[in-house]
Amino acid sequence: MTTLPNHQDAGQLRPWLLLRVAEFTDRDPATIDAGMPLADLGLDSVYALALCGEIEDHLGVRLEPTLVWDHPSIDALTAYLSALPQDTGA
Repeated sequence: MTTLPNHQDAGQLRPWLLLRVAEFTDRDPATIDAGMPLADLGLDSVYALALCGEIEDHLGVRLEPTLVWDHPSIDALTAYLSALPQDTGA
């Protein structure tokens, strides 16, 4: 089971994901609809894999490379990632 050593709740993850997607798609974060599919925002497969890698680095966890396709919006990614168990170091 994947656990997050650097666990963050949805209130922390969502703005971070918005900024990352904004950078990848060259958009103002304020104009991004977090419920819109990432592909519709212009996030192609190369950027989707890069985003997955950045999420892994940010949270300190290994994730499936299909993460962005399995959870194709910022809201879906936020819900999935914030629901992962926190690593308590035990």
